[in-house]
Amino acid sequence: MTRVLDLAAFGEMATGLALVVVPSFVGEVLLGEGLTGPAVPTARVAGIALIALAVACFKNSGFLGMLIYSAAATLYLAWLGLTDGSTGLLLWPAVAVHAVLTALLWRGRNKPGAT
Repeated sequence: MTRVLDLAAFGEMATGLALVVVPSFVGEVLLGEGLTGPAVPTARVAGIALIALAVACFKNSGFLGMLIYSAAATLYLAWLGLTDGSTGLLLWPAVAVHAVLTALLWRGRNKPGAT
């Protein structure tokens, strides 16, 4: 069963990386149409989530997966707001929530039960 989990995690990692790097191409080959507009950053956040899921499966650590997801989401969403001109009503609150979650997860990383 471990080999099946590793294979599934590898596939999700590859898909996540592709969504982060070339989201429009992934949309084209999966859905028959390239992604545009707000679908691109949405696909990238989904890619970040798939990468974090794969890490959690490889390392058998939901804690590590959540730490990676929250940190990467914080950085990407903040980057979007600062460079892309994204101005959604909840963009900066989402950045703040993910930043707080990242800090709390980081702080609790060496405590018992954090695997």
